[in-house]
Amino acid sequence: MIKVKCSFCRNEIEKSTGKMYVKADGKIFYFCSGRCEKNMLKLKRKPRETKWTQEYQDIKKGSGVK
Repeated sequence: MIKVKCSFCRNEIEKSTGKMYVKADGKIFYFCSGRCEKNMLKLKRKPRETKWTQEYQDIKKGSGVK
């Protein structure tokens, strides 16, 4: 079984859940929820600047900023 991670928040997606989005240029994005899909595609937000994502938490831990 292949473990897939959400392209926005980096949470693991369970089998047969979530959504796969393929852009015209061939890039594939996986989303665990509509929240992640909307933030990335429609609102064009960056995961490193969105507080509830795993990438933001990793950056926050690494730099020591509270």
